[in-house]
Amino acid sequence: MLQANINLENKTVLITGAAGFIGSNLVTELLRTVPQIMIVGLDNMNDYYDVSIKDYRLGEIEKLSAEHTDSSWIFVRGNIADRELIDRLFDEYNFDVVVNLAAQAGVRYSITNPDVYIESNIIGFYNILEACRATMKTAHPVEHLVYASSSSVYGTNKKIPYSTDDKVDNPVSLYAATKKSNELMAHAYSKLYNIPSTGLRFFTVYGPAGRPDMAYFGFTNKLLKGQTIEIFNYGNCKRDFTYVDDIVTGVKHVMQNAPEKQDGEDGLPLPPYRVYNIGNNNPENLLDFVTILQEELLRAKVLPEDYDFEAHKKLVPMQPGDVPITYADVSALERDFGFKPSTSLREGLRKFAEWYKEFYKV
Repeated sequence: MLQANINLENKTVLITGAAGFIGSNLVTELLRTVPQIMIVGLDNMNDYYDVSIKDYRLGEIEKLSAEHTDSSWIFVRGNIADRELIDRLFDEYNFDVVVNLAAQAGVRYSITNPDVYIESNIIGFYNILEACRATMKTAHPVEHLVYASSSSVYGTNKKIPYSTDDKVDNPVSLYAATKKSNELMAHAYSKLYNIPSTGLRFFTVYGPAGRPDMAYFGFTNKLLKGQTIEIFNYGNCKRDFTYVDDIVTGVKHVMQNAPEKQDGEDGLPLPPYRVYNIGNNNPENLLDFVTILQEELLRAKVLPEDYDFEAHKKLVPMQPGDVPITYADVSALERDFGFKPSTSLREGLRKFAEWYKEFYKV
């Protein structure tokens, strides 16, 4: 196991995408558990999905911040594609650790709205890298850049489970291509400027106050309205559903373990660079997933006991950009941190259903 080389106590941390699903959960975890941490959260609050959920997440952070007065929470509304803003934040706060979770998400949306993916995922990430680079020759260099990649980079790979040692040269969506590009860009900057960086390939993250464009949330919305849910690839897809708390635990472990700077035989720096999968290591069939979701929605009384699920389900072909299976090999995560995600799908969907009932006052 790796020994932590960054103590987050008394550190100043930038978390981009702080009003997002993973970002907001990471902020609350750090405020709860790390004394005297200063967190600057950045988010553009775009309307890709219901902004009221982002407002709710920020509200939860504000409540927690008021309880933990030894720590600091500052929220900045802005876009990582705004170079001037990013440079100003880095100059003002001298970040110790940077966690870049801001990105335009969604596979299918990238087919119809490609511009926003280039702006956020390519130009925005470039701005973060450049700002980190500018600190490297100062008295206060960034100690670790952690950034979100995605299981989508595995594309049409046939070998499962997906390992970070596998080639990932077959993206099937622009979203996947931008995430692969992030890994390549980070590697180049790590090599050229000795910036310790770690990429995290997240696998199908779900949970309370999640993203409405994800299947479990979208299905719930449609069932509540009496609409028909479409199950792709005739139900033959499998997804490595990963509960958000497990994702956050993994991110927190990684934040505290920056890749060591060292020189190669040629005297030049070896890139201090790593990539990990964070997934549940247990892919679930979509039909089984829908069954568990149904049961938990009934249990939470989101839907009535006599709801006719069969009348509201339709099996349809695969969608462009989708892949038949996602399955994470998390052996590196387990080896280096003694941790692997373990929340069962039923437990996670139960917490989602209970949150949904409360949030939407069903």
